[in-house]
Amino acid sequence: MMKKMKRILSIAMILVLTVSLAACGKKQEEAAKPLEGSEITFMIPEWGVPSQEMLDEFTAETGITVNVETVAWDDIRDKIAVAAAGKKAPADVIEVDWSWVGEFSSAGWLEPITLTQEDIDDIPSLSSFTVDGKILGIPYANDFRIGYYNTEIYEKAGLTEPKTWDDVAAQMKAIKDQNLLANPYTLPLTAGEGTTTSMIWLTYLRDGKVFNDDNTLNKENVMKTLEFVDSMIKQGLINPVNTTTKDIDTYRQLTNGEAAFMVGPTSFVGRANDEKESKVVGKIMPIVPPGGTEKATQTMALVEGIGVTKYSENKEAAEVFVKWYTSKQMQAKMYDEQSAIPTRTTVLKELIDTGKMKNTGAMLETSKLIQSPFPTGVPKYYAEMSSAIYNAVNKMALGQLTPEQAFEEMNAKVTSLAKQ
Repeated sequence: MMKKMKRILSIAMILVLTVSLAACGKKQEEAAKPLEGSEITFMIPEWGVPSQEMLDEFTAETGITVNVETVAWDDIRDKIAVAAAGKKAPADVIEVDWSWVGEFSSAGWLEPITLTQEDIDDIPSLSSFTVDGKILGIPYANDFRIGYYNTEIYEKAGLTEPKTWDDVAAQMKAIKDQNLLANPYTLPLTAGEGTTTSMIWLTYLRDGKVFNDDNTLNKENVMKTLEFVDSMIKQGLINPVNTTTKDIDTYRQLTNGEAAFMVGPTSFVGRANDEKESKVVGKIMPIVPPGGTEKATQTMALVEGIGVTKYSENKEAAEVFVKWYTSKQMQAKMYDEQSAIPTRTTVLKELIDTGKMKNTGAMLETSKLIQSPFPTGVPKYYAEMSSAIYNAVNKMALGQLTPEQAFEEMNAKVTSLAKQ
């Protein structure tokens, strides 16, 4: 009888222990996944959509389900504005282009995100997403301006890598005079956004200051840029078709072997060595861009980011996703699967050191020079300002305005906007 009782007590204790362990395990699992069962939406252009495998890994890790809404880049800004007008979230996590930050910040459409200092130091382009010390988005795809030159053409012309923009001007003339290329320099000049950013980064690379502290244009520095561009046009060093050609096609003049030098998107590090896209494979060297009196000490990034919408009802889960999506691990995977250039310096260095990214030249060195040319952050009126700038530059390129007239036209609008 006693033995039977002992057996019953032993079984009871085992059952109690099993239930206790199960309950403990469940509590630990809940503690590890405090947002288990949460569901968020993610609005992103096609090029930023993570694979289903990646999303499944995120759900397994956090318990958060992500529903992706793929929207054309041109439509996202309007969808956000319409939803925000009704105090609704178009999605919990949204695409945030660098040029939208000022407008979205002024309207209060973005929720601040908290990052460690280690993360902040690892992502130089965060400066374009930071307003009054608040991080309003995290960049996920890098696109900073870097120099490129055709080593074969330069060797034939007896030239070396340019250090200043005066060097560039003299070298382009020498290449043309030797009949090596008809239009050796390329730059967007159409009435479009690419012409605005070109004017900004060219001024920034040369002089380090595009805008005064009150957000008006710095006349001395911007005039240097306009006079440089005007001179290159009049000497026939830039192809006249650039006044009507898409930005990407002006840059392709380098990979088609039609141009010898440009400052352009980082994507051309890969494009220049892709036999499907380039006629000059192995002949293009990425370099730190030229500056005023020496190599540039700063460059501009035109990056894509993501952020959490103010009207999201799942802000905590949304922020967890944003940090995961822009993490070191994910940036490496996004490069492997979609060739997205990492915004994290550590990931970019690893890809270069391991040989996954080839023929990168000064890409890593230049990435560390990324800063924002806007002294108080991207202004809320950026779209209007951009229109004034690219229209004035385009008119100058077409011979309708002098550099001085082009400056006065854009400056009148920019000054008016800055005073509002």
